[in-house]
Amino acid sequence: MTLPINRIVIYTKKLPEMVAFYTRFFGFTAHQRDKDRIVELRPHHGGLTILLHSAATSQKEGQALIKLVFDVENVETSCAEFKLAGLDFGPVHKAEGYAFANAKDPSNNPISISSRAMTS
Repeated sequence: MTLPINRIVIYTKKLPEMVAFYTRFFGFTAHQRDKDRIVELRPHHGGLTILLHSAATSQKEGQALIKLVFDVENVETSCAEFKLAGLDFGPVHKAEGYAFANAKDPSNNPISISSRAMTS
């Protein structure tokens, strides 16, 4: 059986900052049910829904071995646009036919913009 991945949970101690980050820079819309501890960040044009959950005191932020990758047509142009909006990515790296650049979200989780999906 093959099942699609539609949601990913990120544990955070900075819930308001994380909501602001992903809605501002990546265009997600925040939704929260009454009395629910989870905030859903839904993408406007399809893709993975991010579920933000308050982290326990014992949990360390940014320690998971995952990275959220956002597909873009042109990494250099996107880096410049993000910089104007207030998000600095690191240097643009060139790989086998595509490029990518890395940054961190407010909870220190790694994120990336990449043109890899555009080069299939």
